[in-house]
Amino acid sequence: MRLIYPQAGPELTPVPAAVPGPAPDVVRDVAALYQTQPRAGTADRPWLRANMVASVDGAASLDGRSGGLGGPADRMLFNILRSLADVILVGAGTARAERYKPVRDSQMWPELRAGRARTPPIAVVTGRLDLVDCRPLLSELPAYAQTILVTTAKAAAEAPAGATGKARIVVAGDTHLDVGQVVAELGSLGFREILTEGGPRLLGQLTQAGLLDELCLTTSPVITISPVGRITAATDARAPGAPAVPMDLAHVLTDAGFLLCRYVRPAD
Repeated sequence: MRLIYPQAGPELTPVPAAVPGPAPDVVRDVAALYQTQPRAGTADRPWLRANMVASVDGAASLDGRSGGLGGPADRMLFNILRSLADVILVGAGTARAERYKPVRDSQMWPELRAGRARTPPIAVVTGRLDLVDCRPLLSELPAYAQTILVTTAKAAAEAPAGATGKARIVVAGDTHLDVGQVVAELGSLGFREILTEGGPRLLGQLTQAGLLDELCLTTSPVITISPVGRITAATDARAPGAPAVPMDLAHVLTDAGFLLCRYVRPAD
């Protein structure tokens, strides 16, 4: 792995094959690049970072899962960013498609979690509390872990008794989810660094609402030649002439043909 922007750096030590144990030099070096928030002005709300992967031709998944596009460096960064997060925010559709489970100790670099809980909770955004195919988030919780379900007041009131298990329910809207309220509610629980892993619809909503502070995008060196969607999706058609969202390129890492880019929203 090598830093190639903003200036070329030396070759870093090889990407580790597994997480457990003390963080090797490459993990410390890469984590240091992501621990600094390079833009001020978010003291009133949490810092929202997204981590996504796409193919060279813009596909957000391969064979139905984003994990199919990853490589060793991308998987290492995935665990580093999770280790640096207070909470992981994900849409219910992505939780189902990617077969989400609670974060385990064995997936964390402990020294990156100073001052935080042992593992970050998964917060699932679900307008209907549709938990089919993501039951492990409720049934496989270690004693130290937590799952948060972010939903509407209507869905929470209509949920059958016991349907949500031991999950914590957070309401963010009466009959429709409000992504601004989602972020605000998580902030009120003390989560200052939110990591979202998508999916495209949720990321599109967060970006359109002006809530996305940072995008970590891995470009996988493959061409999928498929009709698969992009990393963001608009819930409503963009109005003609609506401005794109500018982002500043903070740094670029490369490893085995993969590009790991960090973008941040310019200062207001």
